[in-house]
Amino acid sequence: MTVALRHQDSLRAPLRGKPAPRGASRLVAKEPLRQRLPRPDFSWMRRLLWPLLLVGLGVGAYEGAQRLLPYVDRPIARISVQGDLAYVSQEAVQRRIAPFIEASFFRVDLASMREELERMPWIAHAEVRRVWPDRIEVHLDEQLPIARWGDEALLNNQGQAFAPQELNNYQHLPQLSGPTRAQTRVMQQYQMLSQLLRPMGFTVAGLQLRERGSWFLSAIENTSGQRIDILLGRDHVVEKMRRFAAIYERELIDKSANIARIDLRYANGLAVAWREPMEPAAAEQKVN
Repeated sequence: MTVALRHQDSLRAPLRGKPAPRGASRLVAKEPLRQRLPRPDFSWMRRLLWPLLLVGLGVGAYEGAQRLLPYVDRPIARISVQGDLAYVSQEAVQRRIAPFIEASFFRVDLASMREELERMPWIAHAEVRRVWPDRIEVHLDEQLPIARWGDEALLNNQGQAFAPQELNNYQHLPQLSGPTRAQTRVMQQYQMLSQLLRPMGFTVAGLQLRERGSWFLSAIENTSGQRIDILLGRDHVVEKMRRFAAIYERELIDKSANIARIDLRYANGLAVAWREPMEPAAAEQKVN
């Protein structure tokens, strides 16, 4: 009996206190309510603030400029014309732009002034700028006449035609002609032919691009002053001129004063037409 009672007491003893904990346990602190709530997104305000700030600065700058403009926008006191002018006088330039300088320093129309200057036949390019506080500076580049174009215009070194009034003063320039749209092409051909003929003692007096695309050249022999016409045909102009140079140095240089025409339209040679009095053999001689 004694043993049994002790066993029962040992089984009931743990029931008198708290149950024995089983396994590991930890304490978790609760987050404050403000941290558990979603945070408001104010990034849209920053995106809106910057444009408003820029607009405000722009409006402020504009208003400030309008208030200061009457104090800094002075009348134009002087116009400075720069450039190597051989065909246009500074007085003519001043008269041309006189209507524009009635405006004040900031209100003068520089673009229209430049366009008006470039309408002058002898002005190839114009630059106009303001110089604080009351001066306008003009820089001009004149046309460089290289040749006559037909009977009514001149050509510059870019092959662009311009028509000054005093064309009679430029009869000494070579005369080029051809279709209107071929001005640049004719000028390039003229420059190339001039380089080829110069070592031979010739100067180009005229060059014509005919309707069917063939070239007709007139050259002056510098020593005798005689004019020689050269028929070049349509194609292989450089090769034909080199052939002419070789044959001329070998066969024709002593007879240059009596040459009237050279025909280079042959495949392997050229034909020579002589001046009067004609040589007994024939009026024309073919040289290979």
